[in-house]
Parts: sequence; structure tokens; C-alpha cells
Amino acid sequence: MAYDGVTLKRANLVVRNMERSLRIYRDILGLTIDYMKDSESTSYSYPVFRFPAHARLRFATLSAGAEQVRCLALTEVTGVTLPDLPSMSLSAVVMQAGNLDRILAQLRTEPGVRIIPEQELVSNSGAKGREVAFIDPDGHLVVLFKMNA
Repeated sequence: MAYDGVTLKRANLVVRNMERSLRIYRDILGLTIDYMKDSESTSYSYPVFRFPAHARLRFATLSAGAEQVRCLALTEVTGVTLPDLPSMSLSAVVMQAGNLDRILAQLRTEPGVRIIPEQELVSNSGAKGREVAFIDPDGHLVVLFKMNA
């Protein structure tokens, strides 16, 4: 029987500063920009995210290689004060990292990034690896993992 459920297209992170976010998601994590544009006042993002009409939005989609096209979006919101995220994370983006040591070294120099100490990862099948998480300057939790070869 054919699958008729949903498939995941992308996560969308609301950010305060597109350039700062691109330093992390593009320059450090290695995602590539597919496109970026200023959103129209009729954008579906306004009612979905409950942004006020006077807010200005800029939208970018990013890909992780040819197999994961437009898997992450960043929506920059300016002209309004965004609320702080709660002290406990309520969601996370989980990504496999090819060069975890390089990424961590770069994240440690990025202002506003908070790294959560690394720990050993053991999968359900018993495979071992490493996992580490960080919170970006907008408060989004990102978990990175790398399985041992």
C-alpha cells in the first residue's frame, strides 16, 4: 500500500538578523542558500506566525546538499520586538555533522552561541558516536551528531 501521510519539507526558524544567522547556518554548518527574498505583505507567514502587519519579513531557504533541497528556512522579522524563547527548549533541529570538530571550533567563536557540553551517542542498534548541541543567538536549539566510522 502506498504511503499517503505527510512528508517533511523543512523547518523554518524565525530570526532577528539574517546575516548573523547565515554566518551560522551557511558559513559554519555548510548549508547553501537556494533563494532569499523580501516577503510580500500578503505572505502566508503573517497569519501563520501571527506577525503584525507592520513587521517586515525576509525569507531564505537553504539546502544540505543535493539530497536535502530547501530543508531549512530562515525568516527574518524586523520592525517589531520578537519575544524571547522560553528558558526550556520546546523544539530542536537535529543535524548530522560531517566535520564536527571544525564546526564546534567555529561555533565557539561566534557571538551569542551557547554550546551544550558534548556527550557520547549510542544508537538503538548500538552504534557509537558523538552529539553536541548549541543554542543560536535567537534561542533555537540545534543538535549535531556524528557517528563513528
